[in-house]
Amino acid sequence: MCRFALYLGEEITLSALVTEPAYSILHQSFHSHEREEPLNGDGFGIAWYPPAGDEPAILKEVHPAWNSRNLRSVARVTRSHCLLAHVRAASPGLPVTQLNCHPFSSGRLTFMHNGTVGGFLGLKHRLVKELDESTFLELEGSTDSEHVFALVKEAWASAGAVPPLERLEKALRGGVERIEALRRDSFAADGGTEEPSLLNLALCDGRRAVVSRFVSDMSAPANSLYVHRGHRYVCKDGVCLMLARGEGVGAVIVASEPLSEDAGWERVERNHLVSIDQDLRVEIHPL
Repeated sequence: MCRFALYLGEEITLSALVTEPAYSILHQSFHSHEREEPLNGDGFGIAWYPPAGDEPAILKEVHPAWNSRNLRSVARVTRSHCLLAHVRAASPGLPVTQLNCHPFSSGRLTFMHNGTVGGFLGLKHRLVKELDESTFLELEGSTDSEHVFALVKEAWASAGAVPPLERLEKALRGGVERIEALRRDSFAADGGTEEPSLLNLALCDGRRAVVSRFVSDMSAPANSLYVHRGHRYVCKDGVCLMLARGEGVGAVIVASEPLSEDAGWERVERNHLVSIDQDLRVEIHPL
């Protein structure tokens, strides 16, 4: 499993999400608090959007986040209104390579995954055969996560002329529905022990985002997910917190674990979807 965080709001430095908070994404790479195995050292990645909201910049490295001087240097001076950060714990059987690090991107879309697709290696061939040729040719790595993103991209492309946030929601729901149908079909065809899917997915276009907390078996534990929202998110003198009042255009953080000890972190219920629109309005509804 992995850990991730997504931020939308007034411009902040990347370090305000990645290195400065008490329980930053970098901290979670070596000591996550809501995983039995606290290490997430199989690479990391960050994505951030320029002010115009065009295609994001991506930085990925295959070594642990806690050991990256590049990460600390870039995060200290780079600012963005929208950024995503991810530290990876590779699923068994999937290699540790830069191509397998998150976030993944396509045009203006960015995507992250915390979890696993149940029985992925057994259904991968069936999944690939379902993809359009153009989508298949875009695959670079070998992770279940990137293959789910391929399904999400196809759902996004077929969503039609709908409002941007609704299009993101349709894309994420469509990706979850297709991968789960494939998983069930694979289990029915091959037998064996059915493995549940854990699909905490984040999809963003630079202005708005949708994030899921999903587990296919309601008797299985779901990976954690939290939302934090307020008027402004600040880091000063080693303390990061969300201001409830004051100046600022607003801020929203969605993260696998709270980044700080200030009040206001809301735990997302399992099998729910967090939607954030361009005005930073947040809605949480069943997936």
